[in-house]
Parts: sequence; structure tokens; C-alpha cells
Amino acid sequence: QVQLVESGGGLVQAGGSLRLTCAASGSTFRINAMGWYRQAPGKQRELVAASSSGGTTNYADSVKGRFTISRDNAKNTVYLQMNSLKPEDTAVYYCNAGPSLAVVVAGGGNYWGKGTLVTVSS
Repeated sequence: QVQLVESGGGLVQAGGSLRLTCAASGSTFRINAMGWYRQAPGKQRELVAASSSGGTTNYADSVKGRFTISRDNAKNTVYLQMNSLKPEDTAVYYCNAGPSLAVVVAGGGNYWGKGTLVTVSS
């Protein structure tokens, strides 16, 4: 099994920045790609960004130019740097991991974190 633990959420004003961190442990050989999904109240969970271990990335159109995903493969950790935050970015952000970037992008791999809340005030 793979365990994913997120950190870094919180309350920030519009225009501010936050950095989310997700650390993977356990059978990490099972995962290649890691990414972030989010779910706002009353909405479906959606992909925010994902990265393969080789550094290939995929972003939702709504966050391109504002969010950056990065990985530290040696630490089995993925980061999401969020800049120029907007109230519509308010959501619970979930870390996800799977065997390939295509799987993570398509709906998520088998492994999910418990989520961290990001609240952006106007």
C-alpha cells in the first residue's frame, strides 16, 4: 500500500500564495505519477495538476500560469505552488498517485490522501 499525507492548506487572501506538500510512504515503487485534485462545495472533484516521475506535467486550464507542480523523487514528495489565488480556488485539495501520468490525469490512481482545505477570501 501507499500512504499519502498532505500539508500546507489554510486561509489566504485573494492574490496570495500557498504551497501544498504531499509525502508518499509505503510501497512507493507502485507509483510513477503524482498529482493534485480538488473538490469545491457542491462540485465534482477535478484535476488540478499532475506530474510523472520524469517531470512531464499536466495542468487544468483554470490554473495554468498560476500553479506549479514539482516533485522530489528522492523524497517521494510532490508540491503544488499556488500563486495569484482566487476565491474560486477554494476547495479541499487531494493528493493522488498512480502508475502513470495518464492514469492520474484520467481520474486518479488508486492512492488518495485525506485532503487539505484551501480557503481563499475575497
